Amino acid sequence: MNITIRLQRFDPETEKPVDIYQEYTIEISEVATVFDAIIKIREEIDAKVAMRYSCRSSICGSCAIKINGTAKLGCNTRLIEVAEDGGIITVEQVGNLPVVKDLVADFKPFWDKIRSVTPYLKTDGPDPKLERIDSNDSMSNLLTAVNCIMCGCCVSDCTVLKVDPTFAGPAALAKAWRFTEDPRDSATSERFATLNDADGGIWDCTRCMKCVEVCPKEVAPMDRIMEIREAAIKAGHTNTPGYRHTESMYNSVKKNGQLDETRLAIDSAGWTNIPRLLDLAPIGIAAMHKGKLPPILPHKSEDHKKVKELFESVEGDAE
Repeated sequence: MNITIRLQRFDPETEKPVDIYQEYTIEISEVATVFDAIIKIREEIDAKVAMRYSCRSSICGSCAIKINGTAKLGCNTRLIEVAEDGGIITVEQVGNLPVVKDLVADFKPFWDKIRSVTPYLKTDGPDPKLERIDSNDSMSNLLTAVNCIMCGCCVSDCTVLKVDPTFAGPAALAKAWRFTEDPRDSATSERFATLNDADGGIWDCTRCMKCVEVCPKEVAPMDRIMEIREAAIKAGHTNTPGYRHTESMYNSVKKNGQLDETRLAIDSAGWTNIPRLLDLAPIGIAAMHKGKLPPILPHKSEDHKKVKELFESVEGDAE
């Protein structure tokens, strides 16, 4: 198979380090992986190519890169899956992390976020003589998150982290879920209170599904984040802008058949949260000048009664 690898390069030792792309055309078996191709380039064409890898068996997670714009493990992505004979494959560093050199990223921000969710059991009472026993069902439930290999693919393609680096991120929140779901943990309420924080917590996820799409181990971080939200609400952690936002959206669509954007902004801030409401005032004034201000009194859709019936039907099934 004849293939061209368009490789993103970055050399920190140059006077003005910038990303550049270099193309390497090689002949290689179609069953080879993308990392087989990069290793061939390094060994036979350009020994200065820098990359991270270890097990080459999709276990260690070291070889996460972007292949044709999407985060993948280089060791288990075959060339034939991403290009035809004679095609071009673009290989880049993972996103949302600083670059060290070429395909090597600095994972310190990644691990800092993992540490921020206290990724270990916190227990009360005396230590057992042997170990803390858990049921098979509980451990089977935890396997979803335990399968995470910390490759960073989800972080790389997270659309929230692209614009808000304070977001805890899908990997850290999936790890947090693993401990909120563990019956042996004694700090669940404390974890919910921290994760419920308005800045960077569980409510900042926009449910874009990117982390679910790119996860090589089917951890589905977004699903885990949604489950933490539900569990936190059931535990009574509802005094947050995120929860108020979802409640306002639910109620306005149920009542009007469409979203009441004015009410949504005020409800999310909190009617008695004067500082936050004052923060929103300039945004409202700017929207008014641009002709984008939502109506003060919400409009109702033509089928709002049918929408309300649908809501009531679903609510009845849930009871």
